[in-house]
Amino acid sequence: MKRLFCSALLLLMGGPSFADVPAVNAVCPGHIEVRVNEGGPVFINGKEAKLHKVSESFFEAKGSGVTVSVSVEPDGYVSVSYTGKGGVNGVCEVEEQD
Repeated sequence: MKRLFCSALLLLMGGPSFADVPAVNAVCPGHIEVRVNEGGPVFINGKEAKLHKVSESFFEAKGSGVTVSVSVEPDGYVSVSYTGKGGVNGVCEVEEQD
């Protein structure tokens, strides 16, 4: 029983969750793959990144030497961009959104 309680507590204490973050998948130049689960977390190349809410419609995730920016437009469209080492940056290709 104690073990089950500890496991549940660890799950609840996991990374931050942000209700405003939509689920989206994107591929950025340089073979950077981004997966955002609804409410977080964010994965960059398969590794969980640290998620930061900048505003109600703008989020950043940092990890693997990359900062990924996720912007949500009023109509629900999501755009993703990145900044890498040495200031390299660009717009990511977002998989089709509903």
